Amino acid sequence: MAERLKLYQRVALEIERGIQDGVHQPGSRLPPERDLAEQFNVSRPTIREAIIALEIRQLVEVRHGSGVYVVISPPNIRATAELNVGAFELIEARLMFEGEATALAAAVMTDDELVELKAILGRMEAADPASAIELALDRTFHLMIAQGTKNSLIEQAVEHLWDLRESSPLCRHMFEQARQGGINPRPDEHRRIYDALVARDSDLARSAMRDHLTRVSEDLLAVTELEMIENARKEIGSKRQRLSNGRLAR
Repeated sequence: MAERLKLYQRVALEIERGIQDGVHQPGSRLPPERDLAEQFNVSRPTIREAIIALEIRQLVEVRHGSGVYVVISPPNIRATAELNVGAFELIEARLMFEGEATALAAAVMTDDELVELKAILGRMEAADPASAIELALDRTFHLMIAQGTKNSLIEQAVEHLWDLRESSPLCRHMFEQARQGGINPRPDEHRRIYDALVARDSDLARSAMRDHLTRVSEDLLAVTELEMIENARKEIGSKRQRLSNGRLAR
């Protein structure tokens, strides 16, 4: 059975076909993100993942303030499926699994596990937000909560989602963009999750985890837009420099 394509992959494939069929000519601008979302009846995050997937494969070039352009000479096209999951798709799954896992953990985590979780949180709060140690502690914090559910399948599911974050080229690319944009784990949000677990309040724990992951998704949307803006600024600066050099040469 052929592998079922993910939603962003189907959108990317349709855009790719449009490029191959001449609907989108080399050097031409793709429709705006909002129009693409309406055309494919998907969310903006899905369009963002599709565009970033095409950008990674060097089929399009993003110029914020101007648009997304088909490259003049695209390289050999790789299979869309090779890019695996995107960050927004991953966070959507984490919202469902980790939200409910945290609610369950609030009811069944042992006092010893909460003590261990507090120690992890303390190390997060003391670490450099941009350090590799902070990122590792972030993973450890979340997996500790999954372990606290006393359900091995939940623990394995959450661990698998975290593994995908680093093994998927598209997902890894998007989170790397976030890190370069100054988006790092926020210990204060983890503190709220911990406090809800200590209070044994399942509803509050679920809400704290979901709020945290929703913020991660919003940060990713913002940072990809910021990267596009920065690219546009560099392009404008380069054009101004060329114009200035041209005037000086006269």
